Formats: sequence, C-alpha cells, structure tokens
Amino acid sequence: MTGTAPSVMAGGGIENASPKGNRVNLRFIDWIWHVEGSLALAPGQTGDDAFDRLDPLFRLPGTSRERSGGALVFRKKDQAAQDKMSVFDGGVLRIENGMGGLVLRYRLASRALLFCFLAPLLFLGLAQVTIAINAHQKPSAEERSQKPAAKAADVQQNPIDKALGAPAPEKPGKDGAGKDGEDKHDRKPSPTPAYVFAGIFAALYVAGRILEDRLIKALFKKRLLDS
Repeated sequence: MTGTAPSVMAGGGIENASPKGNRVNLRFIDWIWHVEGSLALAPGQTGDDAFDRLDPLFRLPGTSRERSGGALVFRKKDQAAQDKMSVFDGGVLRIENGMGGLVLRYRLASRALLFCFLAPLLFLGLAQVTIAINAHQKPSAEERSQKPAAKAADVQQNPIDKALGAPAPEKPGKDGAGKDGEDKHDRKPSPTPAYVFAGIFAALYVAGRILEDRLIKALFKKRLLDS
C-alpha cells in the first residue's frame, strides 16, 4: 500500500497523520483509549473478501463507514447497546502485506476507556481537596469542641427535682455529639468515598482494557474464518 495511513483520534475522528505529525506527539499516551491489533488472513483470502466478511459489523444503526482500497474507516454515534462494537467510537482497518501473507491491522478508539482512565484521577483530586479543607477547618473545630465541656460543668440538677425522682439533665455529649463527645457540626467530610470510587473506576479501566482487546480480536477472527 502507498499513501498516508489514516489514524483515529480521541473522539473517534479520523485524520491523516505523517511520521512527524500528531501521531508521533501522542504515541506515548494514545494507547490509553486506543486498541490495536492484527490478524493474519486465511491462505488465499483476499482483502476484498475480508472486508466483505466484516462488513455486517459496520451496517448497524449509528455507524458510518468509508472503504477505500485496502482501508476501511468507520465512525459510531449513539450506537445501540446491542452493537458488539458499541464501546468503540471510530477506527481504521487496513489490509497489509505481512511476512506470511495478507494481514488485517486495526486501530480503534474508545471514549469509554478514556473516561474510565480519567475518572480515578478526578476522584483522587476530590479526596485531596477534602483533606485540605479538613486541615483548614481543624482549628475552629477544636475551639467548638471545648464549649460543651465547659457547659457540662455548669449543668447541675435541682435538689427538689432530684428528690422527686426527676431524671438528671442530659450531658452535651448525648445531644449534638457523638459517642466520643464530638459535636455533630464538627464532623468532617471523609475522603474515603472518593478513594473507593477511584479504585472502582481504575479496576473498570484495567478490566475493560484487557477484555475489550480480547473480545474485538475474537470477533474479527470469527468473522474472517466464518464459512
């Protein structure tokens, strides 16, 4: 093949990229939201035959495609959940000459993978903000925590009420404070939920990155070898 190969950008868009273009500038980070791979075609199988077998995958609602020579470029918008490639927003498939014959090479872009990668960073940032706010409010909280103790010393039961068997006045720790005597107003927001969500999205990204790579390769392989 000759000419400049198309490449897939973050939003599923396609552009021509030269070795000195944006592809070089992004090569260290674009693996985050791209899935790449290759499959050897069966002996005697042509590029046209391979694309014909894969064509049903790109004839679904929300999918547009352009086929030119040995390359197929597709884009997806508002794809249905039933679409087996719904996690991808665009991509390029090419037929090239390999060591043992023709090879299908693909490069697919996914905004879902990018979101799952960025979400943990967002929640970790929220956790750090929460910690900083707690540290900033610590002096005023300590001042308020001293007030109930001072009031507790002044609260005494009237002798007549005591003789009549009236219940003793509640201590400040029982109302407006926790078991440890901490005022409800002094309870600080915890960064723990942010850490939990960060861990969840990090796990989703790792699992999705590995799983989607295997699933799309298996899907293409099944289509190419399906008789």
